[in-house]
Amino acid sequence: MSHADAAPTPVQRARVARLIVVDGWPVAHAAAFFHVSWPTAKRWADRYAAMGRDGMKDRSSRPHRSPNRTPQQFVRKIVHLRWKRRLGPVGIGAELGLPASTVHAVLTRCRLNRLHHVDVRTGEPVRRYEHEKPDALIHVDVKKLGNIPDGGGWRFVGRQRGERHREATATRTGNRNHRYEPRIGTAFVHTVIDDHSRVAYAEIHEDETAVTAIGVLRRAVSWFEARGVVVERVLSDNGSAYKSHAWRDPCAELNIRVKKTRPYRPQTNGKIERFHCTLADGWAFSRHYNSESARRAALPAWLHHYNHHRPHTAIGTVPPITRLTNLPGQYT
Repeated sequence: MSHADAAPTPVQRARVARLIVVDGWPVAHAAAFFHVSWPTAKRWADRYAAMGRDGMKDRSSRPHRSPNRTPQQFVRKIVHLRWKRRLGPVGIGAELGLPASTVHAVLTRCRLNRLHHVDVRTGEPVRRYEHEKPDALIHVDVKKLGNIPDGGGWRFVGRQRGERHREATATRTGNRNHRYEPRIGTAFVHTVIDDHSRVAYAEIHEDETAVTAIGVLRRAVSWFEARGVVVERVLSDNGSAYKSHAWRDPCAELNIRVKKTRPYRPQTNGKIERFHCTLADGWAFSRHYNSESARRAALPAWLHHYNHHRPHTAIGTVPPITRLTNLPGQYT
């Protein structure tokens, strides 16, 4: 194959070959005139005599035969272990008696060297979907986070100091269980994300009841409408708040069709599950917070950064808000 600095392009090869085949130049003279080796000029002349100008095109340098290539029976076994058991090159090599480098080469050739596109439960290639417009579908769910005691949690101050902070916080609030152990409580982050744009909305509450979820839905719908998104459908899991009649009736009032995921199949709601990972890494556990109120106060700023500034790799490395094309003042 030719490279960027190669002088003998297909046109130049044809000139060398015509001098030898048509004009009768000696191969050595034509090779010296065009500054190429004798075997190269001879090869081009033979190709030109047999195939004409078509013989001057670039050809693959891939060998016709690879005697040392991994046999097909081992390739099938490697692919099977990768899909069904999600083993790495070392584990597969140990089972089949092959070097890990050989297994990795086979996985790369079969495009299975990375597992992000293979389903965890079934081992089959992941079937991805995305609705074509922002208002087609929103995902809703709840992310549960343990509250942070005064002074900081164990993730940043260590286990012993974290336990002292929990004890001091429980002493201040008087919130303990029946065994008189400190009870800090749980933050329920109700999240809503648009399927097409990945624009997110979130609120923190003290529970995950249907009444709270309905309030979040109403405010989220109004928030999206202010940005030109009229919600048509809502997808949720089979939690108690989303299975109740109290959830169904407000959705009908808002002209929103209710959809549920398959039981025990969180991949169906995978976009919001992945958003929860981003939420945890980027906000909830990103830095040391001295109290739960400090962490909650940081959520609006992080959401703005996520929607307006953070590049999202699933939508072309642009911020989610760029996929909303009818924002007020966007074209002014």
